[in-house]
Amino acid sequence: MDHAVERHETAGAPRVRKVDPGRPVVWLERGWADLKKAKGPSLLYGAWAAAFGFALLLVASRSAYLVPALIGGFLLVAPFVAIVFYALSEQIEQGRPIDGAEAVFAWRRNTGSIAAWGLVLAMALLFWERIAAIIFAMFLSGDVGRLDTLLSEILFSGRYIPLLVVYFGVGGLFALTVYAFGIVTAPMLLDRDVDVITAALTSLKCCMVNPGAALVWAVLLAVLTGIGFATLMLGLLVVFPLLGHASWHAYRDLVE
Repeated sequence: MDHAVERHETAGAPRVRKVDPGRPVVWLERGWADLKKAKGPSLLYGAWAAAFGFALLLVASRSAYLVPALIGGFLLVAPFVAIVFYALSEQIEQGRPIDGAEAVFAWRRNTGSIAAWGLVLAMALLFWERIAAIIFAMFLSGDVGRLDTLLSEILFSGRYIPLLVVYFGVGGLFALTVYAFGIVTAPMLLDRDVDVITAALTSLKCCMVNPGAALVWAVLLAVLTGIGFATLMLGLLVVFPLLGHASWHAYRDLVE
């Protein structure tokens, strides 16, 4: 057993380990190792995710409030979309041949629960988009306009500090809630025949037992994803597979 982890047992529930706050760095290292071993399918699926994100960004650029909403939404649904990378990491872990096609359909192992979790995340994304629209409408009298308007008028002019405080405050609390209930939910549903409630409560337990590691991991996810968006999605070609593989190792470390 790795000395960096310590078992934390709770009767009647999956056992959760306590890990060092710096453990997420190890998850990234292991995710990078998996990415190099499965670089063909990983980069291919990463390219699909980047292309889809770029298409969304083009559509949202004409309604600027949608841009930050979609960036936040991407973080909400990314753990579900990354199931293919969990499956690839599992193949590597078990010493099996890397099969990208098999990984795409890995969700069939626990179809009902995985579909239910996907529905939950989709509803969360739609809810957050509506909340973002309401917040912008409360503080702005006219149309926000295009993306360049958002950057020049909202973010950098200094005239909309209350809007930014409310927007990022509400968005942060919402994202934190979804993150706490989803840190290991998707990989756990792929790995075990459990229901969504069990997996989500286990995720919450992981965060409660490991607040330091959970916070560091959340920051790493946000920063690396932000880099992917800042490069007009090109960075996501590598960042998304890296975080997907690393999330599998996060699950393996946190849940016994």
